[in-house]
Amino acid sequence: MKLGILSTAPRCYSTRRLKQAAEERGHTVKVLNTLRFTLELEEGEPSLYFRSKPLSEYDAVLPRIGASISYFGTAVVRQFEQMDIYTPNTANGITNSRDKLRSMQILSRHEIGIPHTTFVRDRADVLPAIERLGGAPVVIKILEGTQGVGVILAETVKVAEGIIETLQNAKQNVLVQKFIKESKGKDVRAFVIGDTVVAAMRRVAQGDEFRSNVHRGGKTERIELPPEYEEAAVRAAQIMGLRVAGVDMLEGDDGPQIMEVNSSPGLEGIEGATGLDIAGAVIDYIASQVNFPEIDVRQRLTVSKGVGVAEIVIPEGSDLVGKTITESGLRDRDFTVLNLHRGISVISNPKSSRELEADDRLLCYGKLEAMRDLIPAKKKRKRKAKAKKLDQRLIDDLETN
Repeated sequence: MKLGILSTAPRCYSTRRLKQAAEERGHTVKVLNTLRFTLELEEGEPSLYFRSKPLSEYDAVLPRIGASISYFGTAVVRQFEQMDIYTPNTANGITNSRDKLRSMQILSRHEIGIPHTTFVRDRADVLPAIERLGGAPVVIKILEGTQGVGVILAETVKVAEGIIETLQNAKQNVLVQKFIKESKGKDVRAFVIGDTVVAAMRRVAQGDEFRSNVHRGGKTERIELPPEYEEAAVRAAQIMGLRVAGVDMLEGDDGPQIMEVNSSPGLEGIEGATGLDIAGAVIDYIASQVNFPEIDVRQRLTVSKGVGVAEIVIPEGSDLVGKTITESGLRDRDFTVLNLHRGISVISNPKSSRELEADDRLLCYGKLEAMRDLIPAKKKRKRKAKAKKLDQRLIDDLETN
C-alpha cells in the first residue's frame, strides 16, 4: 500500500508514529504538507498537484488536519475522495466534528448522551438560556477551540454573562453547556478505529484546574470501558462520519455524555497511558480497507424508478420481534435484507434463520412504496418539563423588549 499522511507537522509525535508503523509493515508512506497541494478541476478529471508537480498514485491518505487550516485541508481531502483514493475520515466528517455547535446539533437528533447545550446570540437571551441549563455553574466554550483552549467554567450567572458578553464583543461564537459536576476534573478518551474502541484512557486534571486535557497538565490512566461507553463512542464516531476518531466523554450519573469527537486524535497520550500500538492499529485498518473497501450501497447502488434502499427499524413491541427473517415476511414481499445493524455490530447478508430483536435496523433493497409502511414515522418532539421555570414577569419583560 502506498499511503500519504496529510500533515503540516512532520516532526510531531503522532505523524512520526504513523509513518514508523506504516514502514514497519512494509508499506510505502510519505508525509505530505497539506498546504502544498493545488487542486485542479476539469470536466471528468479531478486531480491534484503537489509542490507544483502532478501527484503520483496513492492507495490511501490519512488526514491530520489542524484547526487552523480546516477550510483548505478539507478541500484537499475532498479532492482525494473525488479521485477515489481511500480516506478513513471524509471531508464532511472532519468538518462536522471540527465545529462544536455543528457536532452537537448532529448528535442531538440521536439517542446518545450529550451535555445539555445552548447557543445564544442576543444578550437578552443569555439569562433564560442559563436557567434552562439548571443555572450556574456552566461551561462556556469557543466553537473552534482545541486542547482545552477557550473552555471556561463560570461559577455564577453574573460571571457567565460577563464572559459571554466579552467573547461576543471579540467576535467569538460561544456555546454554553450544563456543568456535569460529578465528572469535574476528569473525562474519558476512547480511541475508535472502524467499529471498535481499540483503547481508552481517563484524563484527570491537576490542582484546581477543571480541564483534564493532557496539554493542560492532565494525568492519564488506562481504563477498560463499560459496554455502554464503548457503544456510545463508536456510535458518535459513525454519526460524525469518522472511521478513526478520539471520542471524549464525561462520566455522568446518567451514563456517558459525549463532549467532542476529534477527527485528528493525538497518539502520544493514549499510547503512553495504554502501552498499545495505536498507530499500528490505524495503519492496519487503512490497509484492510484498501484491500476490501466498504461500499455504502445507499450512495453507490443504481436502481430503477421506484426501487431503492431504505432502513427499517424494528421498534419495541413490534410483531416482528422474536420472528426470524423468513417468518417476518420481508422476503415474501421481495425485500432483500442487505445488512442487519444491532447495537454497534453489523451483520452482512444475515441468514433467513436470524431472529429479529427490538431496535434492530435492517438495510433493505426493494420497492420503496412497499417499504413505506415499514419505515418508522418521524418522532414528534416532546418538550421536556424543566425543573426550574423562569419568572413569568421576566419572560413578559423579554418578549416586550
